[in-house]
Amino acid sequence: MDQHSEGAASAEASVLDHVPMRNEDGEIRHEFVEEIAHAIEASDSAALRACVAELHEADLGDLIAALQPDDRVRLVELTGRDFHFSALNEVDETVREEILEELPPETVAEGVRELESDDAVELLETLDEAEQVEILEKLPLQERVALERSLLYPENSAGRRMQTEFIAVPQDFTVGQAIDYMREAPDLPDRFYEIYVVDKDRHWQGAVPLDVLLRARRPVPLTELTDEDRRRVSVLEDQEEVARMFGKYNLVAAPVLDTQDRLVGVITVDDVVDVIEEEADEDLKALGGVTSDERLSDTFLTIARGRFNWLLVNLATAFLASSVLGLFEGQLEKMVALAVLAPIVASQGGNAATQTMTVAVRALATRELGSFNAWRVVMRETLVGLVNGLAFAVITGIAAVAWFKIPGLGMVIGLAIICNLVAGALGGILIPMALERVRADPAVASGTFVTTVTDVVGFFSFLGIATLWFGLK
Repeated sequence: MDQHSEGAASAEASVLDHVPMRNEDGEIRHEFVEEIAHAIEASDSAALRACVAELHEADLGDLIAALQPDDRVRLVELTGRDFHFSALNEVDETVREEILEELPPETVAEGVRELESDDAVELLETLDEAEQVEILEKLPLQERVALERSLLYPENSAGRRMQTEFIAVPQDFTVGQAIDYMREAPDLPDRFYEIYVVDKDRHWQGAVPLDVLLRARRPVPLTELTDEDRRRVSVLEDQEEVARMFGKYNLVAAPVLDTQDRLVGVITVDDVVDVIEEEADEDLKALGGVTSDERLSDTFLTIARGRFNWLLVNLATAFLASSVLGLFEGQLEKMVALAVLAPIVASQGGNAATQTMTVAVRALATRELGSFNAWRVVMRETLVGLVNGLAFAVITGIAAVAWFKIPGLGMVIGLAIICNLVAGALGGILIPMALERVRADPAVASGTFVTTVTDVVGFFSFLGIATLWFGLK
C-alpha cells in the first residue's frame, strides 16, 4: 500500500469510524468537526478526500456549515475533484456565497458541470451578474446556453426550478424504440420517472410513465400509451403554485413547457420538497416580522438592520394603543386596579387573535380559505371567540375580585374579556383576508395590525366599561 492509500485509509478509520459524524440525536459531533479542522490545518488532502468520498451531500453540507469560514474554502480546495458541489446547495445562501466568491471561477465552473441543471442554477443565482458571467464563460457552449436561459426566467418561477435533463422521444416511436433509445443515450438524467413524447418541433404531446412503458410489448406504438392530459407546468408559473399542484394531484414529476408549448424541462418531487420548505420558512419568518432572507450565518449588523424597520412599525402601533390609555388618565389615577388589569385584557385578546391569524394565514396560503367558505369560517371563529370569552370572563372576574376585593370589578373585566376575544377572533380572520384581497402578503403584515386591534379594543372596552360601571370621570 502506497503512502497516499495509507493516508486515505487512516483518515477513513479515524474520522468516520473512530469518531462518528452524528450523535444519537442526529446532531453533528464536535469531535468530528475538530478532526476535519485538524486535517485542513495540516493540509492533509488524502485524509479529507477519503472522508468526503464517504459523506452524502447533505451531510457534507452540514459539515461545511459547522466549520470556521476560512476552513470551508480550504476544504473545497484540498479535496479538489472529490468535492461534491451539490453540497453547497445544502447550506444557506450566505455561506454558499462566501465560499463561491473565494474560489477561482475555473474551480466553480468545473463543479457546476457535475451538477444537474436545476442544482447548477440554484448555485449560480446567489451570485451577482458579473460573477455569473465569469463562471458561465468557462463552460462549454451548450451547457452555458442552457444555464443562461434558465437564469433569465423570473425568480421563484418553474423555469428557475426545472432541470433541463429529460427524455423526449418522437411520437412515431414504438415501445421497443423508446427502450433502445434510453439504453444507448449517453446523457440520461440521474433519476427519471416518465418519458415525454414530442413532435418534430419539440411541442409536447404527452407523457408515458415508466411503469406503463415497461409493461407494454415492444411493437406497441407510444401513441397508444401516451397520456395527453398529463398535468404540466408553464415556465412562468410560480413555484408555490407548482408545489400546491404536486400535493393536490400526488405528482412525482411534471413537464415544463414554454409559452409556445415546447418541452423545455421537468420538475421533480425533490425540487418541490425544497420549495415547500422554503415557503414554510418564509411564512414563519414573516409572521415574526423577520425578513425572508435572514440567515443564522448573517452578521449581527445585517440582522439588526433587517429587523429595524418592522420594529419601527410596531413602535408606532404601540404608541397608538397606548394613546387609548391617555384618554382614561383620570380614571386610572382614581382606581389603580384598572392600570394593573388593563394589560391582561389586551394580552388575552392578542393571544386569541394570534391563534386565529395563524390558522387563517396558513389556510389562505394553501387555498383552503376563499370566498366559497369565508362566511362560514368567520362565523366559526366568532363563536370560538365568544365561547372562550365567556369562559375566561368567569375565570378572570373571580381572580380580579379575589385580588382587589372590589365586587363590580369582576363584571367589568369579564365583559371586557368577552369583547376583546370576539374582536381578536374577527381581527385574526378578517385582516389576513383583507390583505389577501389587496394582494398584500398576509403573513408579513397581519401580526402588527391584529395586535393593534386587540390592544385598542382591549384597553378601550375595559376602561370604558369601568368608567360607566363605577361612574368615574
